[in-house]
Amino acid sequence: MNFRIGYGYDVHAFKEGGELWLGGIKIPSLKGCIAHSDGDVLIHAICDAILGAAALRDIGFHFPDNSVEFKNIDSKILLKRTREILKQNQYKIANIDSTICLQQPKINIYIPEMVKVLAEVLKIDENQVSVKATTTEKLGFVGREEGVSALASVLIYKDKSID
Repeated sequence: MNFRIGYGYDVHAFKEGGELWLGGIKIPSLKGCIAHSDGDVLIHAICDAILGAAALRDIGFHFPDNSVEFKNIDSKILLKRTREILKQNQYKIANIDSTICLQQPKINIYIPEMVKVLAEVLKIDENQVSVKATTTEKLGFVGREEGVSALASVLIYKDKSID
């Protein structure tokens, strides 16, 4: 089997009163992301990791943030399209490991739902998706609650039996 590893990273600044989307679900919060799309940093990092593993450039190449087509788009749609690109290139996802860096709000209780949503969109088992959360101990822009970031690693493999 031809295994490949990809890495993704995304960051968005916060604004008062915006919506906070993480892992495809809306998180109750007084702050949301400033973004062209819905600002779901976790999904964006996962998309970048998937595309990078397959050597298919990055999320900005496939879904540019200056395109009206992607203005305010639900990032689950971008993830679904990324899965389709991966399938067209005869790759499958072995697993995803991801981390959300966020000082507030606390999101641990939402992680099982994020895993479920991500697995459904990607058409993989929930045990293939890991989502973790951490703070930055009040350091940096995340610690000052100015924004949120996410990191993702993805293992993919070539599957020529994909129809």
